[in-house]
Amino acid sequence: MLLQGLSALREAVPLPACLLFLALLLIIADCRKRRRPKGFPPGPLSLPFLGTLLQFDPKKPHESMQKLAEKYGKIFSLQVGSMWIVTVNGLPLVKEALVHQGENFVDRPRFPLNDEIFGLSGLINSNGNSWKEQRRFALTTLRNFGLGKRSLEERIQEETRYLTDAIEDEKGQPFNPHFQINNTVSNIICSITFGNRYEYHDSQFQKLLHLLDETISLQASIWIQVYNVFPAIMKYLPGPHQTVITNWKQLKSFVKESIEKHKADWSPSQTRDFIDAYLNEIAKEDAPASFSEENLLQSTLDLFLAGTETTSTTLRWALLYMAIYPEVQAKVQGEIDSVIGQSRLPATDDREHMPYTNAVIHEIQRKSNIVPLNVPRAISQDTTLAGFHLPKGTVFLASLTSVLFDKEEWETPDVFNPSHFLDNGQFKKREAFLPFSAGKRVCLGEQLARMELFVFFTALLQKFTFQAPKDVILNLDFRPGLTLSPQPYRICALPR
Repeated sequence: MLLQGLSALREAVPLPACLLFLALLLIIADCRKRRRPKGFPPGPLSLPFLGTLLQFDPKKPHESMQKLAEKYGKIFSLQVGSMWIVTVNGLPLVKEALVHQGENFVDRPRFPLNDEIFGLSGLINSNGNSWKEQRRFALTTLRNFGLGKRSLEERIQEETRYLTDAIEDEKGQPFNPHFQINNTVSNIICSITFGNRYEYHDSQFQKLLHLLDETISLQASIWIQVYNVFPAIMKYLPGPHQTVITNWKQLKSFVKESIEKHKADWSPSQTRDFIDAYLNEIAKEDAPASFSEENLLQSTLDLFLAGTETTSTTLRWALLYMAIYPEVQAKVQGEIDSVIGQSRLPATDDREHMPYTNAVIHEIQRKSNIVPLNVPRAISQDTTLAGFHLPKGTVFLASLTSVLFDKEEWETPDVFNPSHFLDNGQFKKREAFLPFSAGKRVCLGEQLARMELFVFFTALLQKFTFQAPKDVILNLDFRPGLTLSPQPYRICALPR
C-alpha cells in the first residue's frame, strides 16, 4: 500500500516540483538557524548556507571589517556558514574584552581546517589547562635560553654579521631581501628550539622557508573559508586548501625529524635547546598529561612559525618604508652615527638613547599592521560586552586595525609619521600601540621580537642605505595571508 501511495504521489507531483519543495524546506530550515541570537550585536543580513561570507573581500578582509564597523557600529556580528562571529573595534572595546574581561575571551575557536592540520595541541590552538601549561613552560624555557639576557642578544648580533655579509655580496645591485631576512630571523628561533642555525645557501632550509611563505599566503584564499563552511565536501575536492594541508604536513615532518634526532642522542643532564627541555619534562614522573610528543611537535612548530614570520615580515616592511621615505632613513642614520658610530654593532641598551630610531620602528609596526584582525578567539563563558549578550563558543575578533588606525587615538592615522611616538624629541609610549595584541593571549615572543627588530633594523641602516632601483617606483601594496606582507619587491642596498 505504501509503495502504491508513493507511486501515485510521484505521478501526481512532477519530480522538479518535488525537488523545488525540498530545496525550499532546506532554505527555511537554514534561515531558522540563522536567526540572530537574542541580545546579540547587530550585523548584515545572513544568506542561506553562506551566511555573510559574500560581505568580505578575501584580499582585504580587514578593510571589509572597517566598512562594516562604519555601518553597524563598534561591535557587530557576522555569520560564516553556521558559525557566529562577533567583531569589536576601537581601543576601549578591544581593551575591555582582551584585558578587563580577559578570562572570558581567552579560548581559541574550532575551525575544521585547523582541526584537520593542528588538532587542539600546541601553543596557538590549545585551550584550558593544556594551553596554560604549554605557555608557562614555553615562557620559562625561552628565558632559560637567554630571552632578555645578554647571551641571546649576542646571538642576534652574530646573525646580523651573516646578514650584512650576504647583502654586501649583492654589491648594490637590485635584489629581493625576502628570504635572506627570513633566514636571519628564523635562525634565532631555530637556535633556541632546534639548537642550530641554517646557512643562507642551505637549499633544504630555503625550500622550507619558501614552503612556509606559500602556505601563509594561501591561508587568505577564499577556498579556506569555503572549506570551513563545507568541510565534508571540500576535503574531497582539489584546490589551494589541499596545498595548505600538504604543506603543513611537510613542515611538521621537518620538525618531527629534528625531534627524532634529539631523542637519539638525548641526555637529561645536558639540555641544549627547547626540544631537549621538553623531552626532560615528558620524562618526569609527575609531568602533567599535556606534556606529550604530540604537544612537543605542535609547540615546536608554533614557535618556528611565529618566531620566523612576524618579525621577518616587519623587517621587510621596514626596508621598504626606508626606501620610500629617504628623509626618515637619513635621520635614523644620523642618530646611529651619533650614538653608535661604525665601530661596533647596535645593542638593545642603545635604544633608550635613540628615541627617533625607536619611534620609526614603532611607526613601521603600526602602519604595516601585519596581523590586522588579531588571532581569532572564542568566548569561554557566557558574557556581556557593551550591553550585548555573547554566548559561550562565539568566535570573537578584536580588530587591531581599528586600534592602530583609530582617528581618535592618532593625529595622522593614515600617514607614515614617526612623530606619533615622539614628545619634545623623547620617545613616547602609546596605549593604542597593540601590534602584539593584549591580555592573556598576548604574543608569547613579544620581548624577543622587540629585541630582534631594534638590533637588526639598526644594524642594517648602520651599514647600508636602501633605495629603489633605477626607474622603479616602490609601493606599499600588501599581500594578504596569515600576515599582511609586502608584495615582492627588489631594492638596492648601497654600502655606507
